[in-house]
Amino acid sequence: MSANKTVPTGASVQAFLEAVADPRRRADAMALDAIFRETTGFSPRMWGDSIVGYGRYHYRYTTGRQADFLATGFSPRKTSLVVYILPGYTGFEPILARLGKDKRGKSCLYITALSAIDTDVLAELIAAGLADLATHWQVLAD
Repeated sequence: MSANKTVPTGASVQAFLEAVADPRRRADAMALDAIFRETTGFSPRMWGDSIVGYGRYHYRYTTGRQADFLATGFSPRKTSLVVYILPGYTGFEPILARLGKDKRGKSCLYITALSAIDTDVLAELIAAGLADLATHWQVLAD
């Protein structure tokens, strides 16, 4: 069985956020960090080279595969901010309808700028995602 590529590291979250090249993206990333900290109550931790994660959970599939993974988080990518809500966005349509301009993948929300969304609704979505994750797996502070 292969190991997860995205694992927690000892890298500094603050240094990572300060190193975001684009000033607007860096400011948005710092604001997202504050939103995630307040909403989750968790301190951030770097997962891999580019994901800021809050909390973690241990999963075990019927196949025997098991590992730890971030409970929620974000990555300030070059073209968008990517927000990770696990296990995914299914069932959050009423919240997402109020969010603002975004694109979605299975567990990823792509936001071009925080100014394009309602950050209070984003905080609500983060909290709802954690609550949903907790119905599947135990969510722990990292």
